[in-house]
Amino acid sequence: MKKRSAGILFHISSLPSRYGIGCFDKSAYEFVDFLKASGQSFWQILPLGPTGYGDSPYQSFSAFAGNPYFIDLTELIEEGLLTAVECERADAENDPSRVDYSRLYKLRLPLLMKAYKRAEKTHEERLCRFAEENGWVDNYALFMALKSKAKGAPFTEWVKEIRLRKPDIMEKCRWALKKEIGFHRFTQYYFYRQWLRLKKYANDSGISIIGDIPIYTAADSADVWENPQLFQLDKNLFPKAVAGCPPDGFSAEGQLWGNPLYNWEEHRKTGYSWWIKRLSHCFKLYDTVRIDHFRGFDEYYSIPYGEKNAVKGHWEKGAGAELFRAAEKSLGKMKVIAEDLGFMTDSVKRLVQDTGFPNMKVLQFGFDSRDTGNREDYLPHNYPYNCAAYTGTHDNQTITSWLRSITPEEKDMVREYLCDDYTPDSKLYKSLISLVMRSGAELAVIPMQDWLGLDDRSRMNTPSVTGGNWQWRMKKSDMNEELAAEILKTTKIYGRKETI
Repeated sequence: MKKRSAGILFHISSLPSRYGIGCFDKSAYEFVDFLKASGQSFWQILPLGPTGYGDSPYQSFSAFAGNPYFIDLTELIEEGLLTAVECERADAENDPSRVDYSRLYKLRLPLLMKAYKRAEKTHEERLCRFAEENGWVDNYALFMALKSKAKGAPFTEWVKEIRLRKPDIMEKCRWALKKEIGFHRFTQYYFYRQWLRLKKYANDSGISIIGDIPIYTAADSADVWENPQLFQLDKNLFPKAVAGCPPDGFSAEGQLWGNPLYNWEEHRKTGYSWWIKRLSHCFKLYDTVRIDHFRGFDEYYSIPYGEKNAVKGHWEKGAGAELFRAAEKSLGKMKVIAEDLGFMTDSVKRLVQDTGFPNMKVLQFGFDSRDTGNREDYLPHNYPYNCAAYTGTHDNQTITSWLRSITPEEKDMVREYLCDDYTPDSKLYKSLISLVMRSGAELAVIPMQDWLGLDDRSRMNTPSVTGGNWQWRMKKSDMNEELAAEILKTTKIYGRKETI
């Protein structure tokens, strides 16, 4: 019998930590204990990178750096770099159920700067060693220091000599911004020290981490600034075209993401070295990597820069399986989950098959009356073993609110599929969780909000909507023994945990 397992999707920011946002503190370790007690084998998180305007973890200033908001302040208190009073002052008036990113921006970074100034001399040697061992750190630190000096302006608005990274000017900037660069080394040092410690605790507890990386980098990022030749940019480093999705039954104007597109020919010339470096880095942070918008490796949607929507875009050919063959040759067999949601062309299906990576199945898509042609693929009786099955993702409604919002026809489809006319609507979310858990998929992942039966007030993200996203936080009381026992029972019933 093939082994099947289960996990929970729950981002770091949603932990019930102190000081305004979930972080790598005691609550993170308690969540690992909760996963273990629940019989889970995986903890899936969202991208860990530093966030900017819009607060999206999918639009980060770096594909390599970590979010300094996730640093556990209690460790800095214990080391004498901050005081409890200073941290409590920063925590005053926070809503424990939501993340207030504007407040974090105003209060958290100055607090960390205060810690850095106290550690500057005692930590200098270890920070230099950390930067030497992680070649991306100083470029990111310089980028962030220059960005701060430019009052947050994107690098395309910086002085031309800095924007184009003239060597002599760069050297002057490094010298002039030495303290600011040291600060960003400091935040990355503590981020990585704390995250790798937490990951080890999870692994030692039998929990593997599923990380998440966006296929694209943000337009305003250290990656694009350092490697403009790897992207479709003009001589002033503005994008020639940007990423998105075409109009469909869900959006008449499509989706305009605005990320610069890769110059795949240049990547081929280098043997995909940047991607190999990125994936190698990811596998130090995570046990399995979910790649968002995987279909973009087959074909990507190119929208002329400056367009207000995605209507005038067109499809271009991507890197294909060649990239992953190069990466596997360098890194060995990789544990990757391919996010291939939406309309699946034959060529996308071939790419997923060629790589051998498990793809994703989202239950909600199986009952959509606006069928785009492959609805049947998302019904559990059709799930192959080599896939990861979900009730929903960070972009979906919670299963509870989804049940309330679907049409009567779709609700009938759900009831008929379950052969269930009796379970109250308020409890039907449990039946749908069980449906995913008893599927043949090798891995079943349920968002924490769905296990809690929460509505859309706990939704992580509504695509194409600015503001109000990425804010939900779980109450500490929700992480209880009763729920752990319920999840464990369901996991055992459907053979996703070996009975000991």
